[in-house]
Amino acid sequence: MKNINGYSFKDKKAIVRVDFNVPLNSEFKVTDSTRIKGAMPTIKKIIEDGGSAILMSHLGRPKEGPEEKFSLKHVIPELERLAGAKVKFAPDCIGDKTLEIKKNLKPGEILLLENLRFYKEETKGEESFASKLAEGCDVYVNDAFGTAHRAHASTTIIARFFPDEKLFGFLINSELQSMDKVMNDSEEPFTAIMGGAKVSDKILIIENLLNRVDNLIIGGGMSYTFIKARGGMIGKSLCEEDKLDMALDILRKAEEKDVKVYLPADSIIADKFEENASAKVSSSDSIDEGWMGLDIGESAIGEYSEVIKRSKTILWNGPMGVFEMDKFSKGTSEIAKSIAEATAKGAFSLIGGGDSVAAINKNNLADKVSYVSTGGGAMLEYMEGKVLPGIAAIRSDE
Repeated sequence: MKNINGYSFKDKKAIVRVDFNVPLNSEFKVTDSTRIKGAMPTIKKIIEDGGSAILMSHLGRPKEGPEEKFSLKHVIPELERLAGAKVKFAPDCIGDKTLEIKKNLKPGEILLLENLRFYKEETKGEESFASKLAEGCDVYVNDAFGTAHRAHASTTIIARFFPDEKLFGFLINSELQSMDKVMNDSEEPFTAIMGGAKVSDKILIIENLLNRVDNLIIGGGMSYTFIKARGGMIGKSLCEEDKLDMALDILRKAEEKDVKVYLPADSIIADKFEENASAKVSSSDSIDEGWMGLDIGESAIGEYSEVIKRSKTILWNGPMGVFEMDKFSKGTSEIAKSIAEATAKGAFSLIGGGDSVAAINKNNLADKVSYVSTGGGAMLEYMEGKVLPGIAAIRSDE
């Protein structure tokens, strides 16, 4: 497997799978350019080497062929601003016209292809479609970690057409290094913080982590399934009734493996799921009927923060409460701050999953943690121990 650091793109046309699936406002302007910034080191390396970068991505979920609102042309102004260079645009991602534009591309130039998902063949992983994407190119670079868990034409199948000229971009390299450090080379104590709504979404990663972590902190809606499984009264808090045995099984396994599990001692509870709901503090295992836990309370924040600040390796996936409502966002924000504090003292911290990343960004802490992952689903699957098709396609010698 070739490494991008030592690879020369001079006079080569590189087809690069990037993740430009970015949010746009009503005027089709990019509102968060994190993913475009993530691809910049790879794009700049290609053009500075004297190669040309042909970028392909999806945007949104178009249903039936091309849709104006999902056109990647909307991304061009922000891409040009970040690249400090003009970007050419192909109004289709395959076809004779696009092949002609590719062939005429000069060293140092950037070309963006139209949305891959305007073709159903992309998500179906059709080889004939992948071969058309590969036409006119010398080397394939995958730098879209967020889609690495999908066996799509542009993320996996296309690699077959570049058996000796396929590599990861800088972004995927960083993602893999960060995850491998946490999973295989962690310093103790290692603390995993798991939040979000459902235990069922996190069961596989939790089971994999039980062999590695010293502490498992649980917050968010999923904590109430554990609390009820242990006999607690949770009012009308979120609970997966059919997962109570699974929750008890996790707690039993954790005890066997000497992993300390932390559940929130107290919660901020509300009488309805609304920003303007009446709210009060309650023990998490004795919540009044008709009330629901929507955030962790001060005692839980204090206990969790102490554990985090003593840790040398930290993995965070999922919020501690209904983070999108300001009234119930304190727990998540305080956890974010504690992670930044631990990082400043030398801990390695990896943040992944949409809400955790949003909390880090909302508190302006992205540069105060070790690594913020760009791929929630892909990160979870990698850490569950699954083989990601987009990663395997580059690492394999087929």
